[in-house]
Amino acid sequence: MKTSLKKLAVALLMAPLAAHAQMPHDAIYMSKGQVCVAAMYGHSSWKEYWENSFKRENFNIGTHTTQSVMLMPAIGISNRVNIILSIPYVWTSTSAGNLMGQKGIQDLSAWLKVKVLNTGGFSLHGVIGGSIPVGNYVPDFLPMSIGMQCRTATGRLIASYKEPKTGLYVTAHGSYGWRSTIKVDRDAYQADDRVYNTNMVSVPNTYDAGIRLGVQRKGWQTEVWAERNNCLSGDNIRRNDMPFPTNNMKATSVGWYGKVQPRNIGINARVGYVVDGLNAGQSTSYMVGLLYQINFKK
Repeated sequence: MKTSLKKLAVALLMAPLAAHAQMPHDAIYMSKGQVCVAAMYGHSSWKEYWENSFKRENFNIGTHTTQSVMLMPAIGISNRVNIILSIPYVWTSTSAGNLMGQKGIQDLSAWLKVKVLNTGGFSLHGVIGGSIPVGNYVPDFLPMSIGMQCRTATGRLIASYKEPKTGLYVTAHGSYGWRSTIKVDRDAYQADDRVYNTNMVSVPNTYDAGIRLGVQRKGWQTEVWAERNNCLSGDNIRRNDMPFPTNNMKATSVGWYGKVQPRNIGINARVGYVVDGLNAGQSTSYMVGLLYQINFKK
């Protein structure tokens, strides 16, 4: 059995956010004194997955589904500095078999985004962020786990160009993610063809890269995107075995994002599909959100 848990983590990290599509990987900012809160619902499901590089099904679980609701405020500290927060409630289920899904609050995440260069239509941005587990969920029960129970830290660089007259833009980003060790409910485990006599598990660090092409005009935005998310190390799912937090998960996804927000209230939506992977579910995901913007300066 194989989870798209890493895909879930990416979906949460890249979730649509705030007015003007404010996200931890875009080049858009809330102005000083502005706060925009996004309330979102997410849905991700897969039936086929890659066990190592072998694509297969598992009829004991059928279709695996992950759902979430999340609050995500974006806060304008200044016109060039924003803080973004998120906390999701997540639950999992399957269409077959007797594995019980998990549910609960997952991890509290925070990002600091800074515009370091802005000349003409080109801008360069730096993002640092991290997350800490909040819920008391079980990480060693994939694919039903709702998270990894590890602390994370992320560094990201964003480059963007926007044509002033038409609103056409292209944005690219690259990130490195550190993940802490976790404690599991067993005295020993097998990974990398070895047996480790400990209950402490090293979770692989990650990197990701993405590109976005879209149009942003007053009151609306639309874009298409492609992302690659990789672990930097790890092992493969053993044949007919359950996944484990040490697995080397990789996924390439494509999708679309859109937003309509003529005033302080708006809606946004995001869809994505995994086209290729390693130790990952071929998931189809979507997310819809309600946006509300507050201007404290007024």
